[in-house]
Amino acid sequence: MRIATALVTGFAATALVISPSAATPFGAGAPASSGSPTAKGSADGLTDVRAVAETAANWDDEAGGDANADDPAIWVHPTRPSASVVLGTLKNGGLTVFDLSGKELQHIATPPAPAPDTEPGRFNNVDLVTDVYVGGRRRDLAVVTDRGLDKLRVYSVDQRGAAAGRKVLTDVTSPDAPLVFSKNSAEVQDQRTAYGLAVLRAGGEPIVAVTRRSETRIGLFRLVADRAGTISYRPIQQLDLPASFKLSNGKTWTPCEDPGDRPQFEGMVFDQTTSTLYAAQEDIGIWRIPLTGHSLKAGEPSLVEKVREFGQPAAYDEEIEECAPTGPAGPDAGKHLSADAEGLTIAYRGGARTLYASSQGDSTFAAYRIAPKGLEYRAGFQVVDGKAADGVQHSDGAAVTTQPLGSRFPHGLLAVHDGENTPGDGDREGTNFKLVRLEDLP
Repeated sequence: MRIATALVTGFAATALVISPSAATPFGAGAPASSGSPTAKGSADGLTDVRAVAETAANWDDEAGGDANADDPAIWVHPTRPSASVVLGTLKNGGLTVFDLSGKELQHIATPPAPAPDTEPGRFNNVDLVTDVYVGGRRRDLAVVTDRGLDKLRVYSVDQRGAAAGRKVLTDVTSPDAPLVFSKNSAEVQDQRTAYGLAVLRAGGEPIVAVTRRSETRIGLFRLVADRAGTISYRPIQQLDLPASFKLSNGKTWTPCEDPGDRPQFEGMVFDQTTSTLYAAQEDIGIWRIPLTGHSLKAGEPSLVEKVREFGQPAAYDEEIEECAPTGPAGPDAGKHLSADAEGLTIAYRGGARTLYASSQGDSTFAAYRIAPKGLEYRAGFQVVDGKAADGVQHSDGAAVTTQPLGSRFPHGLLAVHDGENTPGDGDREGTNFKLVRLEDLP
């Protein structure tokens, strides 16, 4: 099918035709052995895996600092892998840094509200880029979307890793960093702001892809240094993807959303070997967007995987404040992801690449081989209760590395958000991050 959309560069919009292709990976770590105590098959064909470590619970209330875990990123120490660290966003609760046992090393609070009756900072997604030169200095950088203030925040990573303790990250964001999507501070209050992100190591100045909350827009930005050596960003391009889709039965389908919202994107990852962006449109599926040419601008996107709810009619129920199905699944529905399609991360081993995707609607994960023309489904798994940690439900973000990280993670690590950490504390909403050995994945 062919769907017209718009590619916006500066103030000029030109037509771009998108042709979503039919979706159809190699295990990132060593294959799980039949005797593994943390992996086994389940009755529904999924592999059951268990986390070997987790972070402390975060509580989304005033007593807990309004901390709600969302998205992790893994920094690998170049010479002492066991000193590697994991970063995690906590929304209004800020940013956490923890070691490979799940112990918190550093906590960074969000910026305060700039004026009365305005939104404070809210850290939504995080990604890392290593060994880049920005402003003439070699740096490892963590980039965070501040959804509350519609900014990107940038942190320099201390090369000591976990040994740096409470100083792993240092804020190097320029005080003059611009708004990402909003025209002014008044528009920021609508909170159609910076949401998901992914960073591409593209020569001297990294490229950051950022999604806009409640919209179908993805913006590309380049990290740059100001005269003081702090980090800002400048826009390259903006891309608006479809909100409606023509089905194979000739009908046009628009997914049900909260009133006033469009089908947004959040989870994203760059394939660092091909400069290709994979972006999860939550109620639609996974898009493949190549960056092409010397300037690395977005080429023609294609929809390479769909959610099971793709094409299914639904209506917003004001009483429950949710969308409810009003008919059967559509003829073009996917088979492996249940909306929302969320966290995406890529594992590299040899010449093979595996894309892991969070299927938030059924609390599972799907693994795909990245093929020349799209994605090839390989296997599914779920993180279940174990001795070291409870299982994972309704996961948002995910991050993976195939680098050996010492005795605890000898073949690599998958870090995932857990949307329902247990045990709970009465009516308090608990979330955290789980750490899984990569060799236990299918």
